[in-house]
Amino acid sequence: MSAVDKAFHGLRHMIATGRLGAGERIPPEADLCEELGVSRGSLREAVRMLAALGVIEPRHGSGTYVSQLRPEDLIGSLSLTLQLLPLPGLLEVYEIRRVLEAHVAAQAAARATPETIGTLFSLIEAMEATEDPTEASELDHRFHAEIARAAGNPTLASLLAVFRARSRKYQVFTLPEGPDLRRKSDADHRLLATAIADRDPGAAAGAAEAHVAQTERWLRALMPPVEDEGG
Repeated sequence: MSAVDKAFHGLRHMIATGRLGAGERIPPEADLCEELGVSRGSLREAVRMLAALGVIEPRHGSGTYVSQLRPEDLIGSLSLTLQLLPLPGLLEVYEIRRVLEAHVAAQAAARATPETIGTLFSLIEAMEATEDPTEASELDHRFHAEIARAAGNPTLASLLAVFRARSRKYQVFTLPEGPDLRRKSDADHRLLATAIADRDPGAAAGAAEAHVAQTERWLRALMPPVEDEGG
């Protein structure tokens, strides 16, 4: 085990066991280096790694603190690795996403407010009106995020946001088949929003699962290229 790994796992153990609690300032560098048997450089690198994961928060002029350790924030850090998944790995994730999107849709059907329902249909109308695939993708993301928010579990909403972020890198709407795919997607969104508006959890779950499964089939069949972020 390298010195950086030793420092990383040592700090992680302190947090996992509750020795360092949420929001608590970590001990001075000299004390930690002595306890963990590592150099300042190795400790600082470990702190940077934990900060990237949302576990530790360096505060300029104040010190370094354990984060609030909110589940939704820590789940969000999964994007650091899930964004690396190639398409075959992403397709495996879709099996998980089908289950979770169906669950949050059912919960949203039971809990959504009239304002939420109005927002869903406004987003659908905007999706149907735009001819810009990038804008359509963003509106699609907001639509599903609103359903997840209405379901009432921030951690689950954060996890689904991570899954969707990787999926959005594969732009099926920019392919030659894109216009037909978008019409089908828009129709699926209306079915889903209508089931939520009707307070029908079973129909909402079925519509959400079918919608995600359809997207998975498109990805398998069309194998679109990854969107170029540097363009």
